Amino acid sequence: MWDAEPVEHGVRLTRVSPHGEEGFPGRLEVSATYTLGEEGALRIVCEAVTDAPTVVNLTNHTYWNLSGSGSASGHEVRIAASRLTPVDADLIPTGELAPVEGTRFDFRQARKAGAGYDHNFVLDKGVTPAAAEVAELHDPVSGRVLTVATTEPGLQLYTADHLGDPFAPGDGIALETQHFPDSPNRPEFPSTELRPGGVYRWETVYGFAVRD
Repeated sequence: MWDAEPVEHGVRLTRVSPHGEEGFPGRLEVSATYTLGEEGALRIVCEAVTDAPTVVNLTNHTYWNLSGSGSASGHEVRIAASRLTPVDADLIPTGELAPVEGTRFDFRQARKAGAGYDHNFVLDKGVTPAAAEVAELHDPVSGRVLTVATTEPGLQLYTADHLGDPFAPGDGIALETQHFPDSPNRPEFPSTELRPGGVYRWETVYGFAVRD
């Protein structure tokens, strides 16, 4: 459970994860602040501090369906990523950074996603101090457009294949900005380590528009 307090144009959620919770070391103080901008964009900022070395990799797991009902499998997806992190049979990254060119993972130009995706894309921009646009979701029927900007180096595309009844694969699409899965075990990946005195900060902005 999180505590909540109002802030200008939004809400700030906070909680403390005690040392040892879910096996993680350190007392982690976490906040997630949701605010609406003048143009209707939803901005989420997560911050955390710790009293012992630990790892942190937060994300937002919203499912989007821009048609408002039915399937989102006809939505078009664009992701500014030339590579992805392939996974093994247990869905754990192998450590390889594989090119998307010539594969079903190439979303550098917008196209329909359909179903069958639960993969982390290596964003071309890498880690940035300010949120930069990295993805777009477009419903060609309604014309609604969702843009995604983030500070993070990765984006997990999940097409909701395993939500279960009453949902069918593709009924929603998650665009989860994050560091790469299994980063603590992959020193070649961008680090998710947080030490005392440091501040973890994650920012993602969802913009909304309509296209003719």
